[in-house]
Amino acid sequence: MKVLRISLAMLLAMVLFSSTALAASDPKPADPNPAAKKVCEAISTITGVAISPLMGVSGVGAWKYFHARTPEEKAALPWFAQPLFWVPAMLLVGACFLKDTAGIALPPGLKKPFDVMETAEHKVSGLVATGAFVPIVASVFKVVNDTGASGPSSELHLSVLGFATISIPALLGNAIMIPVAMAAFFIVFLASNAINILILISPFGQVDAALKAMRTALIGTVIGSSVYGSWSGHPWIGAAWALIIILFSYLIAGWSFRLSHFGLVFLWDFFTGRKHRFQPDARENKLFLSRKINKVPSRTYGKLSRNDKGELVLTYRPWLVLPARTLILPPGKYETGRGVFYSEILHVENDAATTVILLPPRYLGHEEAVTKIYNFADTRDVGLRAMWAWFRSLFGGRQVAVS
Repeated sequence: MKVLRISLAMLLAMVLFSSTALAASDPKPADPNPAAKKVCEAISTITGVAISPLMGVSGVGAWKYFHARTPEEKAALPWFAQPLFWVPAMLLVGACFLKDTAGIALPPGLKKPFDVMETAEHKVSGLVATGAFVPIVASVFKVVNDTGASGPSSELHLSVLGFATISIPALLGNAIMIPVAMAAFFIVFLASNAINILILISPFGQVDAALKAMRTALIGTVIGSSVYGSWSGHPWIGAAWALIIILFSYLIAGWSFRLSHFGLVFLWDFFTGRKHRFQPDARENKLFLSRKINKVPSRTYGKLSRNDKGELVLTYRPWLVLPARTLILPPGKYETGRGVFYSEILHVENDAATTVILLPPRYLGHEEAVTKIYNFADTRDVGLRAMWAWFRSLFGGRQVAVS
């Protein structure tokens, strides 16, 4: 992450330095430097596509297709600019738009399955775009001569970006810039995917609509700033705004990653019906922390076990791959909460229950087993289950203890 932060700072400095040099030489340039323009457009394109991968990739593909003038140019277009890709992709984007438009009036139970499918599509298209689309767009960084024209030169001359005589080998430039562009795309995609997860777990159609409107508006600002910058002769305007979005996405990357992984695990469990072939482990089980405890953030994914002292210990790896760390949960009375869509582990104190752990959907129907494994005090209904139990008790149904 430090390398990415330094690389993003270098990109921002290059764009801003370029803008200063261009503005000083001609406040209203009629024809901006071609290489600087390509670099700035690439930064804006990568950022915009990362916010909504399928719409972005298909939109860029359609634009390239209609700007190809000859059959030879159209035949040489990359895969995402071929009608076989962008036409079905546009239809899918349109179907999602209709779903969102009608979804405000639909009950959550009817709309959520489509939100689940859209979230899965967003993840797949984002991962495909990271590996297959971004390197093609980021390859503009190998523009190789002082006039800004592409060619066989073996050096990347930064004079096209406002630096007087600095040049580096083009292969080295690609080796640095393409991975940085992919990393920048990925962290913006993480932030965008977090919005999808929030939409998925929100029970209110109005909140869903507001979140999607916010994401669409953000894409609009990226496109608008890029178009305005190109039209005004200062393409760095769009790139500077895109870099601000990248920087903000970097600052919330940890939160976005945890929320995205949370959504991925829940989606996988729901889609595969994992609860029917799952049995809790007798020693440790994978789950999510539901709230921040001792600086360990919420939705941290780890394994829960008891140590030799009988304490509940969460063992986790930051970013899932860094060295393992441990968190000892607060002592006290614990119970397993039985939910409708997912279950919980509760810390009970003075008859007040606080959710400490979120159990993925695979644990549905296995709450009693979890209670026995960790020697919890009891199992209770929570959420909608608790509401239903209370409702039944009003009409003389079986009495159920609820909090």
